[in-house]
Amino acid sequence: MDILDAIGNTSLVRLRKVVPPGCADIFVKLEGENPTGSTKDRMARAVIARAEADGRLKAGDTVVEYTGGSTGTSLAFVCAARGYRIRIVSSDAFSREKLDHMAALGAELTLVPSEGGLTTKKLILDMIEVARGLSREPRTYWTDQLNNRDAIAGYHPLAEEIWSQTKGEIDAFVHSVGTAASLRGVAAVLKRYKSGVRVVAVEPAESPVLLGGQPGPHKIEGVGIGYVPPLWEPALVDKILPIPTEDAKAMARRLAREEALFAGTSSGANVLASIEVARKLGPGAKVVTLMVDSGLKYLSTDVHGRR
Repeated sequence: MDILDAIGNTSLVRLRKVVPPGCADIFVKLEGENPTGSTKDRMARAVIARAEADGRLKAGDTVVEYTGGSTGTSLAFVCAARGYRIRIVSSDAFSREKLDHMAALGAELTLVPSEGGLTTKKLILDMIEVARGLSREPRTYWTDQLNNRDAIAGYHPLAEEIWSQTKGEIDAFVHSVGTAASLRGVAAVLKRYKSGVRVVAVEPAESPVLLGGQPGPHKIEGVGIGYVPPLWEPALVDKILPIPTEDAKAMARRLAREEALFAGTSSGANVLASIEVARKLGPGAKVVTLMVDSGLKYLSTDVHGRR
């Protein structure tokens, strides 16, 4: 068995304590069970495999990407398994654990300074420009996650797992938006199986650009890039819910203490939005969301670190 075969087939469990009475059941997919502790392993395997298949990436080439950390870690993991050099553009806005994990897997890091450790539109655009410069070097493949449609297909198996594990009994799928590839990949498959499945997108309340608002700084790592991502497909989305950073952090802590589920801030946002959806759907319905990554990625932050 290849190490890349360890990606996927993650557990689905029902939340028992944080969901108020009178709500639909909420199930969470434990994506922290993937090899690097994040759902991004799925897209990393897909974008590398597809680039190899059509010749964009060849033996001896270098992979380049800009990332808040989880995508970079997953790409570094896949590149280590497949034998590619990888160069990552990231920032001090993202947790020390993510940066260290990428480096441990062999990634060469270039860090772009942030404004006070916050995710902003300017930071994302600055990171992209640095990556663009690196991508001009010979024998380099830039995965360019915000524009790479190969990532969408990486999440089709995730949707198949959800459909199988719920036996088709799913009424809503709720998920936060970074590149939008995971939401789009899952939503397309679920709606093909059952057109009535409600798909709810989640974004930081401080930067509600999907709702038509102004971009703003926030601290929900990996989501809310400050502008509408190129892979966003509004036709697949039934509702968009904004969740404040501090509320998402608080829910991430509650999940650890009350549900024994150790995950990051975007997972907290996913659960808060899922509760809102579950409240409207009521008892008997089923809502599915993702525990996007492991809380081990946030021990140096104020989410799970000692305060």
